[in-house]
Amino acid sequence: MDKRKKCVAMLALILSLGLLTGCGGTSQETPSGGAKEDTAGEKVFYYGDTTFNAENDEADLNPHNGYAGWACIRYGVGETLFRYSDSMELEPWLAERYENVDEDTWTVTLREGVTFTSGRALDAQAVKECLEHLAETHERAKGDLKIKEIAAEGQTLTITTEEPVPALMNYLSDPYGCIIDMEAGITEDGNVSGTGPYKATEVETDKGLTLVKNEDYWDGTPKLDTIYVKTITDGDTLTMSLQSGELDGAYGLPYASLALFENDPYTISSVETSRSFFATMNYETEALKDERVRQAVAAAIDKENFTQVLLDGNGSPAAGPFPESFTFGDGTVETQGYDLEAARKLLADAGWKDTDGDGYVDKDGEKLTIRWLTYPSRQELPLLAESVQATLKDIGIDVEVNCTANHLDFIGSGDWDIYASAFVSAPTGDPEYFFTTHCMDDSSANRGGYHSDRLEELERQMSVTFDAEERARLATDMTQTILDDYAFVFASHLKMSIVSGEGVTGLEAHPCDYYEITADLDKD
Repeated sequence: MDKRKKCVAMLALILSLGLLTGCGGTSQETPSGGAKEDTAGEKVFYYGDTTFNAENDEADLNPHNGYAGWACIRYGVGETLFRYSDSMELEPWLAERYENVDEDTWTVTLREGVTFTSGRALDAQAVKECLEHLAETHERAKGDLKIKEIAAEGQTLTITTEEPVPALMNYLSDPYGCIIDMEAGITEDGNVSGTGPYKATEVETDKGLTLVKNEDYWDGTPKLDTIYVKTITDGDTLTMSLQSGELDGAYGLPYASLALFENDPYTISSVETSRSFFATMNYETEALKDERVRQAVAAAIDKENFTQVLLDGNGSPAAGPFPESFTFGDGTVETQGYDLEAARKLLADAGWKDTDGDGYVDKDGEKLTIRWLTYPSRQELPLLAESVQATLKDIGIDVEVNCTANHLDFIGSGDWDIYASAFVSAPTGDPEYFFTTHCMDDSSANRGGYHSDRLEELERQMSVTFDAEERARLATDMTQTILDDYAFVFASHLKMSIVSGEGVTGLEAHPCDYYEITADLDKD
C-alpha cells in the first residue's frame, strides 16, 4: 500500500507541474487555485465526484429517473419533506410535521415561505403533483409508496395508501422524494426546478453540471455563487486534480490516496455508512442452483483482507446488509466465515473436483467458471473483484471478471453469474427498504431471481408492522433467511470520506451518504 501511495503522489506532482506549465486560457477556464473571487467578483467552487454518470443510474437531476434523485439531493438542487439527522432519525425539512391518522392515512403539514427556483410557491398542490408523477413513472417508488390518492388543501397534504405502509415517511425522505415543480417541467437533459440552495444551469451526463446560487433560498443565503461539479471516475485522476488545485473538494477518492490529504491544508470528513458492497447470486446459473456451491463462494471471500488491506481500513467486514451499529445490524445474525478448507469440501460434496490437475475443479468435463460482473465507478468494486478472483482460485474456481460501465446491459442479457455492486442498505433509516428493493419476488433489483417463501411471509408481516422494535426483530429474521440461503454475500460496509482543500468549510460526510452541497458550503 505504501508503494502505491508513493506512486500516486509522484503522479500528482507530475500533473501539477504539467498544469502549471501547460495550461492556457483564462483563470476561470483552467483554475489553478480552486474557489476564489473571479473577475466578475463571484465566488466559484470546483467539486470532483465519481458518481454523476449513467453507469450509476445518475444520468441527470430528475429524481423520477432511476437513482438520479441522489444527484438532485447531493448537489443541493432538491430537498425532501423530511431529512435525516446524524443518528438517522427523521427531522423536519420541507414539511414541519406529519400525523399517522390511521393505518392507511397520513397528513403532512408543509413549511410556509418556501419557493421553487422557478418562482412557484411550495404548497400541498405542488407536492401532490410531484408525488403523483413520481408514483406513475418511478418503478421503485411505486412499489414502496403504494399511494392510492393524494388530497391537497393549502399547506396540508393528505396521503391515502392502498394498504398499510409503516415506513411511508421514511420512503418519502429517499432521494427520489425530492420535491420538484412539475409545472416548470423536466427538461430534455433532465434538469428540474427544486427548492434547494442551488439550481443547475447546465447538465451533462457523464461529465458534470454547473450550479448557481438560489438567491431566494428559504433557509439562508448560499455562500458560493457558482459550483462546477466534475465527473471524474478514475481515482488517480481525481487524486491528482485535488492535489494540483484544480478541485476544491472531492468525493470518491481511492483509499490509498487519503493519506496524501491527512495534513494541512486539507481536511478529511469521514463517517460510517450503511453503504454495502455485496455479491448477488444468479439463480439461472446451473452451478449456483446448488446451495453448496453458493456457500463455497461465500466461504472463500476474505472480507478481513478486503477491508483492512485493500481498503486500507476504510471499511468494516459485513455479515449482512446493515452495519453492526444498527439495532437490526450485523451483530444480530450468523454468517459463513472465511474458510478455504470448508469451501473445498463443499465443492467436492457437490461433485466439483480437479480431475485433470489444472488447478480448477470440474464436473462432467466442464470447468467451474464464474462470470463476475461489476463496475468501476465505485472504486472499491474492482478491488473486491481482484480479491475474490485470487481467493476463489485457491479453491479451484476460475473467476472471469467483467468490470464495465455497461454492467446494466449485461444484467439485462443475463450474461453473468455473480454481480457485485454497492448499495446504501438503509438510506431511509428503516430496514424494509433493502429487502423490498433486492430480495422479494416483485423487487425491482432482484437481479438474480431469488425466491424464498419464508422471506415473502416475513415481508408480509413487516409491511403491516408499525412498532420499531418489532420491525427490527423481523429485519433480523429476514437477514438471517437470505444469509442461510447464500443468495447474497456481503463483503463490507463503507467508511465514506470527503476531502476538502484549503479554506473550505461546510463540506461534511453524512451517514446516509447523500447530503453534500448545502447552503453552508464555503471557501475563504
